[in-house]
Amino acid sequence: MSTPDQTGADGRRPPPVKVLSGQLRSSGGSTGSGEGYVIRLGKGRSLRASLVWMQGTVLEVQLDRNSALLMDETGTFIVQNVNNIPKGKPCLIQGKYVMVMGVIQAVSPEPVIRAVKMADLSERAALHRQMWKLEVEDLQQVLA
Repeated sequence: MSTPDQTGADGRRPPPVKVLSGQLRSSGGSTGSGEGYVIRLGKGRSLRASLVWMQGTVLEVQLDRNSALLMDETGTFIVQNVNNIPKGKPCLIQGKYVMVMGVIQAVSPEPVIRAVKMADLSERAALHRQMWKLEVEDLQQVLA
């Protein structure tokens, strides 16, 4: 698996791009230039990203493999590095609705994200689920 890196002239990463797992799965793949992955937004628009923000429900946790399987409204995705996230353990319970920020490791056949941050959104899961697709669309319109 490649691990494209996208940094600016000052050496810092741009902010994470909010995406759905289905967008990653159908992405154009790696740019090949180390600038991340091309995410197709529709209507001929696309966006490059390496750092993403995703939300979903925890389906399965495999602490021995340092990973978890999550599902959003467009499909499933794998989150790696879950054992190394500060305050991440409370998120690793089946059924929890969580936010994951991380670096894209792969997009096919299933998206794989190396987590750098996780947060439990279960307390207001219904609201977060309802708003998530709108948040994704809104940010992507601004960035593309």
